[in-house]
Amino acid sequence: MNEIAAKSTQRAATNLDSYWMPFSHNRYFKQHPAYRLLASAHGAYYTTVEGRKLFDCLSGLWCVNLGHGHPRIAAALQKQFATIDYSPAFQMGYPETFRLAERLAAMAPAGLERVFFVNSGSEAVDTALKIALAYHRVRGEGARVRLIGRERGYHGVGFGGISVGGIPANRKMFPSAQLVGVDHLPHTLDYREMAFSRGQPKWGAHLADELARLVALHDASTIAAVIVEPVQGSAGVIVPPVGYLERLRELCTRHGILLIFDEVITGFGRMGAAFGADRFGVVPDMIAFAKGVNNAAVPLGGVIVRKDIHDAFMNGPEHAVEFCHGYTYSGHPMAIAAAHATLDVLEQEGMFARVRSLEPALEAAMHSLRGEPGVLDIRNIGLAAAVDLEPIAGSPGLRAVKVFEHGLGEGQLFRFTGDTIAVGPPFISTGEELARMAEALRQAIRAVRVTP
Repeated sequence: MNEIAAKSTQRAATNLDSYWMPFSHNRYFKQHPAYRLLASAHGAYYTTVEGRKLFDCLSGLWCVNLGHGHPRIAAALQKQFATIDYSPAFQMGYPETFRLAERLAAMAPAGLERVFFVNSGSEAVDTALKIALAYHRVRGEGARVRLIGRERGYHGVGFGGISVGGIPANRKMFPSAQLVGVDHLPHTLDYREMAFSRGQPKWGAHLADELARLVALHDASTIAAVIVEPVQGSAGVIVPPVGYLERLRELCTRHGILLIFDEVITGFGRMGAAFGADRFGVVPDMIAFAKGVNNAAVPLGGVIVRKDIHDAFMNGPEHAVEFCHGYTYSGHPMAIAAAHATLDVLEQEGMFARVRSLEPALEAAMHSLRGEPGVLDIRNIGLAAAVDLEPIAGSPGLRAVKVFEHGLGEGQLFRFTGDTIAVGPPFISTGEELARMAEALRQAIRAVRVTP
């Protein structure tokens, strides 16, 4: 049996029935698994069980920013497992966890000096929301119970996250389980005013003034926090207009409302800076993070908060628990080791500067698709971009699925959501790889347009 036949046999022998896949069209996938079962990964590429190499156009899921199998992260994990594989986070401590918190506080915008560790972006968001509600309560403002998110926002899949999130498909099955007292700001994407924008659109800062309307409607004394992604990633790289985040910050400060940035995607270099807060020059009261903090080697997330928010909880008897929240795997030693190695690489190999140098190449490559059949919009910032496609009549989302599938045949692993193709390639990518990625997307768009 030759190698290709052997690999086809391996794929056929894999029983796909038992695994209920997340955020996937399970029935369709299991009928069409070709080139979708991944056998290995190295650098910026996956290899399928058939032996096909796929360029990782979205860094895993916005998380493997330094490429797969980075040797410094691998060495750190091997050393860590041989030293201490797990330590309890409740009432006990592991020194490297404290040291990582210190490093993250030093990276964060001024004033954000305390770190609470969790295991994922969803947990980070729900933790930030709990901190916001509890903070106002311990300060004697327990009436501040309202939370404000944004349309098309994605904040994970915890009940808190889907409540403040603004993606209907994630919310519609769970109306009775969502938090009460949640409202939403409008999203900032309008094709009529800002189509094919490069970087931050000039139009749209006034949309932040909707927060002033919600304050007038509910009264500021009832609102605990506003949570937004600096760049809406999962909705398709929706970039904030010039002045928009600044206006949100101004209104939150004026009315005593906490501003939370969900930086699960934008944190740790994707915007060419440590955080989106740095790229846009706006300091929130809390930052929720995950994904790129340790190159997705072991699940890790957290919340970085202002020191005075943390200090507000430090009252009552010293032997009492100040904040009854946390997880078995909070600050897991393996995840912490991977994070230390990741931060070392980001700092010592100049990865933020590399992202800034690649941004013009990605922008030029992606915007070259303007004018291709069915392309409605293209957006980019940092090392992230998205292309909106005209839906196939009566089958929304199908065109993007077909483009995705054609991309697999071209050696590219794109990401699709609705009829949007999103890309966020690894920081180690080259300009040539970005150009090939865009050209493959062009061919896929043309092929699907001709034969949907």
